[in-house]
Amino acid sequence: MSKDREPHIVVLGGGTGMPVLLEGLKSFPIGLSTIVTVADDGGSTGRIRAEMEIPAPGDIRNVIATLAQVDPELKQLFQHRFTGDNDLTGHSLGNLVLAAMNSLTDDFYHAVKKVSELFRVEGSIYPISNGSIVLHAELDDGTIVSGESNIPVKNKKIERVFLTPEEIEPIPEVVDAIMEADLIVISPGSLYTSILANLIVSGVKKALQETKAKVVFVCNIMTQDGETNDYSATDHVNAIFRHIGDDVVDVIIVHDQPIPNEMLSKYKTEDSIPVVYKRGRLEQCHLEVIEADILDYSHPMIRHNTAVLADILYDLAVQEKAKDE
Repeated sequence: MSKDREPHIVVLGGGTGMPVLLEGLKSFPIGLSTIVTVADDGGSTGRIRAEMEIPAPGDIRNVIATLAQVDPELKQLFQHRFTGDNDLTGHSLGNLVLAAMNSLTDDFYHAVKKVSELFRVEGSIYPISNGSIVLHAELDDGTIVSGESNIPVKNKKIERVFLTPEEIEPIPEVVDAIMEADLIVISPGSLYTSILANLIVSGVKKALQETKAKVVFVCNIMTQDGETNDYSATDHVNAIFRHIGDDVVDVIIVHDQPIPNEMLSKYKTEDSIPVVYKRGRLEQCHLEVIEADILDYSHPMIRHNTAVLADILYDLAVQEKAKDE
């Protein structure tokens, strides 16, 4: 690889955690690729997916809006959600734009690529699959729940998640990005329905096992009711290990400071509590542990500090690139 090239970071994920992470990374001199889940089946995304039989566009839309280099008004228009009492109620304009471009190109990845070009996205955005997929969960009582939006509402311990069709092949660009990366980041987000929905795709799992890139997991700050009730950081890691192997993740980033009570009080009704960790247990999982204050205190809700995380990840990527030279 060329010594002059920028370090290449690949981010995998979806939901609200991924755009937060990308907001900080986009300002750094890096090659940035994002691999985004398309298993969502709720809201506007679910309606479009069901009616047009295309991959879920919602998480892709949010990533495009985050990385777009256009006027704020155009971003706002892209993210606009219709209200009122009509057939468009609840739909996001960006979802409709992606669906329309899919109709024009007859290929979801090329639709994403075209819309990304129109919005002057710097970096590459890859849907995890070019076809419609369904996420399923096996609960601890043996029950199988189908559909991403249905899994958390059961509020039972999740043993595993899996996809149909079973043999889903990611687009070739996804595998290439993973194999050529200096650093791979598993973003924060819903562990089973956003994160693992990406990682369990067979071609992605294999690429993560074979890549020479360092793999970093940015751990959630809070647990999520219905998915990770009472989960520690080690529980998060073990869930990933069960699904893709225990030799894939190299580094975990955890929040190491107390969270102000005024921020925590907003989560009492959601049965959401801080994710605790024990450094020794994480190190027993053969992980490098990075402890840092990664909370954004300026946000009314508990969110990761995008600037702090970006600094940490950029430094790791530069270190990994240097090793390859």
